[in-house]
Amino acid sequence: MQCRFRDFRRKEVININDGTRLGFVADLDVRIPEGQVIALVVYGPARFFGLFGRGEEFYIPWDCIQRIGDDIILIDKPFQRRNPDLERRRRA
Repeated sequence: MQCRFRDFRRKEVININDGTRLGFVADLDVRIPEGQVIALVVYGPARFFGLFGRGEEFYIPWDCIQRIGDDIILIDKPFQRRNPDLERRRRA
């Protein structure tokens, strides 16, 4: 299968562990001399209509990709969810 970077940017990434939609591919991490793709980078969701930036970005190693379809990429990677209320309590 041959795929260009612009084709990857149109694909949505979905985690099959919990069914969450992570977003669309924003960037690729490529090892230049070999031309090997190391990982996908997916930007986090926008905060308040994009005025306050974005959430965390997801770095998805190539090993975690299960399937690449016409319009989605299925990955198998458990993510640790951060609870902002719990983090505030720890800081106080």
